[in-house]
Amino acid sequence: MTVTSLSPAPAQTAKYKVTGVRVLRSEWAKFWSLRSSWITLGVAVVLLIALGAIASATYSPDMANNGGPRNGPGSGTQDAVSLALLGVTFASLAVGVLGVLLSAGEYTTGMIRSTLAAVPRRLPVLWSKAAVIGPIGFVLTTIGAFAAFQLGTLGLHGEKIALTMGDDGVLRSLVGAGLYLGLVAVFGVALGVLLRSSAGAIAVLVGVLLILPGLASLLPDSIYDNINPYFPSNAGSAVYALHQSSDALSPGAGLAVFAGWVALTLVGAALRLRRADA
Repeated sequence: MTVTSLSPAPAQTAKYKVTGVRVLRSEWAKFWSLRSSWITLGVAVVLLIALGAIASATYSPDMANNGGPRNGPGSGTQDAVSLALLGVTFASLAVGVLGVLLSAGEYTTGMIRSTLAAVPRRLPVLWSKAAVIGPIGFVLTTIGAFAAFQLGTLGLHGEKIALTMGDDGVLRSLVGAGLYLGLVAVFGVALGVLLRSSAGAIAVLVGVLLILPGLASLLPDSIYDNINPYFPSNAGSAVYALHQSSDALSPGAGLAVFAGWVALTLVGAALRLRRADA
């Protein structure tokens, strides 16, 4: 009697198509799984709220008249919004560093090879990282800006510079602060992919946002006055300034210029990601 053995049927392996939505969901899950995301976002929001509330609570007209804290960007006078948004500069460093860690961190650990093996077309990885961190940064920091302003109204109660949410330009300034910080986070992602080094990208981020305008002040006044409004941080700060000074861009122009800087960096990151090995 002949016994025939039946070979097991080949296993059916599911085939998953790489789509933009799936890459986006992957980056979303990756972002929230990192402890650094929670910590850095928390630091950014806390700095934004705490510094704004403290500046408003310690405000006094005498200090302002005697050369107190620097006014808000693009503002010729001190106001409730400029005090509430005093922490934007520090928060921008936090969210910018977060963007760098989200992208350059994968190059440091070597995880980028696995990511690009799963997404051979590469560019959806960059777009998804930017699409994840930009809106998250915008929403959370906008909430922080509103909280800082609301707490600031308690400290400025009865002062001439006190404002309410219904006053002209207040809502636009607070939302503009969140929009600026969301774009800074995307800027950090682009720098991380472009430079592929966390330390290098963070150094460039700090240099562009903080050091570059100071160095430019060494230029002749005729040159400095013409280029100063177009530096990334100066253009970005015009987005959330309540009052526009004569040497600053309008909020719309500032947003366009800063978004242009971010877009230019993203294009450079995309070209390097597409053409260079991981």
